[in-house]
Amino acid sequence: MKIENVKIYDLEESVKASKYPMSVKNELLNSKITKMSIKLGNSSGGHDQFLTGITVNFDLTFTNKAFIELTRYRFINFISSNSTMHRIAEFDLKNQYNKYVDPRMINIMEELKNTYNETKLPEDYLKLLYSNPSGFELTARLTTNYRSLKNVYYQRRNHRLPEWREFCDWVLTLPHFKELCIKNEVE
Repeated sequence: MKIENVKIYDLEESVKASKYPMSVKNELLNSKITKMSIKLGNSSGGHDQFLTGITVNFDLTFTNKAFIELTRYRFINFISSNSTMHRIAEFDLKNQYNKYVDPRMINIMEELKNTYNETKLPEDYLKLLYSNPSGFELTARLTTNYRSLKNVYYQRRNHRLPEWREFCDWVLTLPHFKELCIKNEVE
C-alpha cells in the first residue's frame, strides 16, 4: 500500500461551519477547534456532518482485493485509476504483485501474458485477465472526506488485510483527524 499526492481542502471552513447550528452572529465565528467541534466530530447520527466538508484527495496504490472492498464506501470516489482491462498485457507483472502472491502464480501470469501478446486472441486475453491474482496492485486517484474516512477507520482498523490496517494508520496522520473524529477513543 502506498499513498501519495495528498491534498486536504476546507478544514478550517468546515470547522467554522460546525458552529452554525448554535450561532446567531455568524460574523463572530472562527475556525478554531473547540470542545463543541470535537464533540460533534466524535458523535454520529448526523451531528458529525461538518466532517463531510473536509475533502481529502490522494493517490492510493492498493491491491485488487482491497479496491473491491473500498468500492462499498459510497463517498469515496474514484477519479481515475490504472486499468487492467486496457494494460494488463503491458504491465511489468513481477512489479505489480504484492509480496503475498506466490511466485509460481506470477510465472503463470507471465506465460499467459506472453501467449496473449503473441496471439492477440480474445480467448487468450480473457485467460490472462481472469487469472490475475488479488494481490495485483494498481494506483487510483481518490476523493473523499473526513466523515467517510472516520467510517472506514472504525470498520477496517483491525481488518485481516494488512493494507487496510496501514490505510487506517495513515488516516490517523491527517491534520486534526484524531482530534475531530476519534478523540474519545484515543484518550
